[in-house]
Amino acid sequence: MAIQDWIWLPFIFAWGCCIGSFLNVVIYRLPRDKSIVSPPSACPKCNKHIRFYDNIPLFSWILLGRKCRFCKTPISSRYFTVELLVGLLFLGLFLLYFHTSFIESIPPLLEGGWLVYLLHIIMLSAFVAASAIDLELWVIPLSICWFVTAAGLVISTVAPFIIDSAYIKDNMLFPLASPNTCALALGAVIGLIVSLVLLVTGLIKRSYESDETQDENTKIKEKQDETNPTPINFDDENFNHRLEAVREIIFLLPIFIFSFGMLLLTKNESVSSWWVKFSQYPAVSGLLGSIFGYFIGCGVVWGIRIFGTLAFGKEAMGLGDVHLMGAAGTVVGAFPVVIAFFIAPFFGLAWVGIQMFFKKIRQIPYGPFLSLGILIVIILHDYIIERFNMFFF
Repeated sequence: MAIQDWIWLPFIFAWGCCIGSFLNVVIYRLPRDKSIVSPPSACPKCNKHIRFYDNIPLFSWILLGRKCRFCKTPISSRYFTVELLVGLLFLGLFLLYFHTSFIESIPPLLEGGWLVYLLHIIMLSAFVAASAIDLELWVIPLSICWFVTAAGLVISTVAPFIIDSAYIKDNMLFPLASPNTCALALGAVIGLIVSLVLLVTGLIKRSYESDETQDENTKIKEKQDETNPTPINFDDENFNHRLEAVREIIFLLPIFIFSFGMLLLTKNESVSSWWVKFSQYPAVSGLLGSIFGYFIGCGVVWGIRIFGTLAFGKEAMGLGDVHLMGAAGTVVGAFPVVIAFFIAPFFGLAWVGIQMFFKKIRQIPYGPFLSLGILIVIILHDYIIERFNMFFF
């Protein structure tokens, strides 16, 4: 590695720690329905504003002796852990992509590799925040998932203008869709719009809807103390869980109907040739490929959620997990996100085994394990693509 490259590494690590510091703000404020922009950082106990020299990532936590300067309230080790973890993610991914041969499919940094790196650190950073919230409160704020989804859709659309689309397709750097998957994705979008219209107009009912419909953040605020949050137990709600699963199936039906309807339409001779040409424009293929990854990511988790709820008579997996994997699908694509989903249970089982020795658990936060599955898929990208090409081509 050249000397100038070594010089950049501390800055990359430091930048990651700064992002981790911001994520700590997100982790604390977002589920409490507070602005992540203002007011400035303050101690949650005494409300004294934190001075800039007391807000230096990693160092301030150590120098302050893990306590607030003013009221001496202990500062959670989560702050240090998140800053260090994100800093290591930034640095580790940079070294893995651009200074090792472990993932050879990533192009050089200045030849488009920076775009792959950027999208992946956006996703992983957001998933660190989502996982920390899920570990604490057993919910995943959907706004985090939507942020990653938006980033995945935008960058997948513009990526073919920066990296050759043939290279992207061969190495699955970003989602790119075939004419058939483009048709399925477009039909799914139309079906989703129809489902949302039916939901808004009241023709179909939202699942787990009480007399006063509330989103996850509102439920958190009502069921926990401001500074000492307790996880939400949705089993306390008086719901017929199998009926709620049926409502979700009804919501999903238009997505399936329009998706396969669009596929059949594009097979028509009068439409087929035009559709093949249009759908394979790089930007169109990138956008619809990312959308297809979103629906596959959502679908694999939602399917388990529905079947698990029908089988066991209680809510199995949360909708936050559905949106988390949908967001991941927009970034890594349909096939890798499915692989990540099947990797996640191994981490979950290990967690359950550890927890059983310390306390009785009724449920586990699954977002962190899904996030770890995504990280493994990213690290083993070349191996997974090689196996994919071996079995399907």
